[in-house]
Amino acid sequence: MLINIPALLGPELLFTLRAMGHGDEIAIVDGNYPALEHGRRVVRADGLDLIPVLDAVLQVLPVDDFVPQAIFRSSVKGDPDVSDPVHGEIAEVCAHRAPGFAVVPLAGDAFYDRVKAAHTIIATSEPRLYANVIVRKGVIYPEGTGKS
Repeated sequence: MLINIPALLGPELLFTLRAMGHGDEIAIVDGNYPALEHGRRVVRADGLDLIPVLDAVLQVLPVDDFVPQAIFRSSVKGDPDVSDPVHGEIAEVCAHRAPGFAVVPLAGDAFYDRVKAAHTIIATSEPRLYANVIVRKGVIYPEGTGKS
């Protein structure tokens, strides 16, 4: 156990988050997502739902503020104009942990392509469909810069 680190972030996931560099992306996907097929690296989060994993990751991972869009979600049946209740929960967590960042819906193929290029996929046991999100890692600014 560590102080101020969410307990559900195990050693493999903490190592992965620390090893990622600025601009690398991490996908957190539901239990139906073909993670092993799409991922260069896959970290299993069996028994965990997407929302608590996203919340824990955003407690330790800075979101990239060098780009206009840094958080993305999948879409219902590939239509970015349609959302599911889980997408509202994703937006709530992101608004709390990464204020100022919009969650951008991506059409099916665009989302899949982005996941395939991601640094790592976290495969949860989330049972809800379309419960997938991608976060682009930012930087940790040096002390005294006025940025956090």
